[in-house]
Amino acid sequence: MLYLLSELKYSVGVLRLFDYVTFRAGGAALTAFLIVLLFGKQFARYLSNLNVRSAERLEGLVPVEFIDKEKSRTPCMGGILIVGAIIISGLLWNDLSSGISLSLLMGVFLFCAIGFIDDYCKVVKKNRDGISGRCKLILQTIVAALVLASLMQVPHLRESLLDFMVPFAKTPVCRGWWVLIFELLVIVGASNAVNLTDGKDGLASGCTIFSALTYATFAYLMGHKIFANYLNIPYVPDISEAVVFSAALGGACIGFLWHNCHPASMFMGDTGSLALGGALGMLAVITRQELLLLLVGSVFVIEAVSVMIQVASFRLFGKRVFLCTPIHHHFERLNWTETQIVVRFWIISGVCALLALATLKLR
Repeated sequence: MLYLLSELKYSVGVLRLFDYVTFRAGGAALTAFLIVLLFGKQFARYLSNLNVRSAERLEGLVPVEFIDKEKSRTPCMGGILIVGAIIISGLLWNDLSSGISLSLLMGVFLFCAIGFIDDYCKVVKKNRDGISGRCKLILQTIVAALVLASLMQVPHLRESLLDFMVPFAKTPVCRGWWVLIFELLVIVGASNAVNLTDGKDGLASGCTIFSALTYATFAYLMGHKIFANYLNIPYVPDISEAVVFSAALGGACIGFLWHNCHPASMFMGDTGSLALGGALGMLAVITRQELLLLLVGSVFVIEAVSVMIQVASFRLFGKRVFLCTPIHHHFERLNWTETQIVVRFWIISGVCALLALATLKLR
């Protein structure tokens, strides 16, 4: 919306700033940050008054001895505020004529809707399990397919989406329609991985900040022809809109961290975690760095893999590899404090994000 002001740049010179993606990205990050920061306290109180608390959400998901009575009274579904800030910021600062902008905003909204339904069933309908895992997975797959179908309509991105890119390789190793299936799995997998990570105050939101800023950097370089050619990465003219979206995502998470750091005044719930994970998956696909998501989102991957190892080991051998999963609960049983777990996982996320950026020079 504000991007349209750039059309008046010949009448008012200062409005040419809206032509620059860096200015709009900064504006998007600041807008999302301020929305969550300023309205977070009132929103948490509103959720609390509605009795949207996490007691039912935690029961059955976390060992009884680890359910903090104080946490059980903390309101959840704070993801509504995060996603609302991202969408409002995107509508203000993105070029809405771009298919990339609309696809990202549509995707994050629909993933949020799935999480909202799940949280609603848990905290309002008192259904401990929420919607079934199979139903959730089907809905996530449908949303991911809609996003990919939308992105396939973007002229400059259509051909690139069929290329299978590998880190360190200058050119695609192969191409085909089957790549879309891989990308669909990446989006759905990322959504669920962040969902599993959301178990400690500030853990998921903090790690998402590092991942969002990393993909913002990738998108910016891909949208700059000189940088893209120099670094041997695909050049996509319209991808600069992903920079603005990534900035809004990071800004919203920074704002939420103000309220979500230990002790949290509210949790994001599945409403937020599914949406944030879906957003990271979409950004990985758009920037053609799906495999690098293993490094960019290392903490999310570790959390998801720990659950898969635990389930596979128990079913095959009747033994547990970890004391409890997702893995942050394993360290909790090793007497790490919540602050130690969160900060150390942030450090891992930040270091891995820098390593992911370093791969740009190794092609």
